[in-house]
Amino acid sequence: MASVHKIIVIVGFISLFHSAFSAAQHRSYLRISSQEFTTLPLDIIIQAVSSLFAVMWGVLNVSGKLREIPAAAELNTVKWETQRNLPSFYIFNHRGRALADDFVPTPSKGELENLE
Repeated sequence: MASVHKIIVIVGFISLFHSAFSAAQHRSYLRISSQEFTTLPLDIIIQAVSSLFAVMWGVLNVSGKLREIPAAAELNTVKWETQRNLPSFYIFNHRGRALADDFVPTPSKGELENLE
């Protein structure tokens, strides 16, 4: 049964490319005949839409049964106490240090070069 769906996908893609080629050919014909473009012919639109639906239906059937993605799978192994522990957001060099009574500012790079 899967081979039938693969054939539907292939035929749908070929039909979709054919409708795109037909649309481009129709535009070039209008340009050559100096006519104004208003809309595509109805047969090209029907072919494009039906082949698009055929491709979508075939791909959904070829891909197999859809499964649910367990969003909390990796959270099942994490303990509750460490769940909000985000070490990448730790900041040790911030301005709150200047509010401490025993704060001694670290010398800048320029000051360190002058000391040498």
